[in-house]
Amino acid sequence: MAGQAAGTRTSRRSSAGRCPPSTAASSSTPTAAASTSSAASPASISGPTDRARDPHLDALISSALSTIHRALPSPSVSVGGRLCALPDAPDGGGPDRLSCLPDALLRDIISRLPVKDAVRTAALSHRWRPVWLSAPLVLYDAHLLPAPTDDIPSRVKRADSDAAAAAVSVILAAHGGPLRSAYLACGNMDGDRARVARWLQLLAVKGVEELLLINRPPLQIDKHLPATLFSMAALTRLYLCFLRFPATAGLPRGAAFPRLRELGLCSVAMEGHADMDFILARSPELENLCFEGHMFPPLGLRLAGRSLRCVQIHYSKVKSIAVVDAPRLARLIVMNSPLKAGGSCTIKIGNAPSLHLFGYFDPVSHVLQVGSTDIKAGTLVDARAMVPAVKILALKFHFRVRNDAKVLPSFLRCFPNVKRLYIHSEKVNEPTGKLNFKFWQEAGGIQCVESRVKQLVFHDFRGESSELAFLKFLVESARVLEKLVIVCADGCFGSVDEANSKVKKNLFAGKKGAGGCALLVLEGAKEKEGAPWPYDRGFDFSRVDPFEFVVPT
Repeated sequence: MAGQAAGTRTSRRSSAGRCPPSTAASSSTPTAAASTSSAASPASISGPTDRARDPHLDALISSALSTIHRALPSPSVSVGGRLCALPDAPDGGGPDRLSCLPDALLRDIISRLPVKDAVRTAALSHRWRPVWLSAPLVLYDAHLLPAPTDDIPSRVKRADSDAAAAAVSVILAAHGGPLRSAYLACGNMDGDRARVARWLQLLAVKGVEELLLINRPPLQIDKHLPATLFSMAALTRLYLCFLRFPATAGLPRGAAFPRLRELGLCSVAMEGHADMDFILARSPELENLCFEGHMFPPLGLRLAGRSLRCVQIHYSKVKSIAVVDAPRLARLIVMNSPLKAGGSCTIKIGNAPSLHLFGYFDPVSHVLQVGSTDIKAGTLVDARAMVPAVKILALKFHFRVRNDAKVLPSFLRCFPNVKRLYIHSEKVNEPTGKLNFKFWQEAGGIQCVESRVKQLVFHDFRGESSELAFLKFLVESARVLEKLVIVCADGCFGSVDEANSKVKKNLFAGKKGAGGCALLVLEGAKEKEGAPWPYDRGFDFSRVDPFEFVVPT
């Protein structure tokens, strides 16, 4: 038999020896993901799997699952993977050359196949029968459904879910390990706690390296996951969704994630900041941390870890984020809802000498503190209140709200070395105060604007006078500005040419216009075309600027 393993798919993460991502975001515009942040207490979310459920709950969970799936790293194999025979003779006969390959190569072939196909290789010949039992396995329960899929299904019939869970149990019991990764996303993990505990025990014994556990309705996440999770010494990547984190109080000193480098917690209930402090203290190699749709309790996050490089917080209830001691932290990406309507989240930046990228700051939802200085309108910013390492800065702004505008100059003075500035103009239904060119002139000089910013990307441009006044001030003040990209809000202009004409007339007319600045005006994405921010976009350090707007060619 002559053939080869084909059709495999890699994670969205770019890395040496892997294929490039199959999909890529076309812009840095964050779209509000459907999350469970407005839902009831997670312990009370329940409902039958096959019978009619509360329509609101059903839509909420389906939307959240869809959002999370599109943001999660993909499994490293696809149902598109096949063993493709290339016959040497017209009748399909020929020598079995694959079986002559060394065991290591055969195991590598099997590890690139969906689990069903990997098991079926045992039927090829006696040579293959023992190989799959020792091949590094990628176990994804959606590949075990009657209609295998690489996507996380929005709905799974109870019978199909039970059959897939039974197959997972058989495979984990039969396979000798190691397990490269396990993606378990098709079953209700609250329905059979004993089975989940057995899975975790077997996964720990077999040295699983990547684990994604996604719970689904009926959700009754009032009980903790087993502490067995902390015995997975080989674990490098962990994502938990719609579950309750293991109780950390009273765990032995040896409970830890010694090799964990990436952790994602998606609508995971915790016991307060103590659980997160425990995780950071017991994960000496943790580099990437992400929260999505966090609800209970509201996050009071203290970032202290010498290995942390990127922290992302998306659409979560957050009361405070304190960067206490994170010498390697390079990226802090915050796209969160406030603690409550009219509330705010305090972001405190302490020891973060490597912080290169920060966004999205929103003066409505966030309060900034640098060192011991609260940044407010009129704050005199000295060296102790500056974050000089930041080169890429993103913020949301309400250009028709005067009180918000007063904060912006003080905020920008905290980041004197910013080279790339991203601004999202937020829609305002009830403007307060007039913001004209004179307002910005009277605000005084801003170091990063005058001598550092080389690229400005302005999203959701509506052509309002307050937006044009700010842009005119910036263009005339920015002595080294090389590129101005303006992305129009959907439906605000009849054409890109109309928007382009308005921008040129107001910004570049007269002798003070920045003649050396290249202008690019683009049509914004339709509302329905928005996609959730993929975690890998922020975690991928081969991408210098994850906020970068990809210009259509």
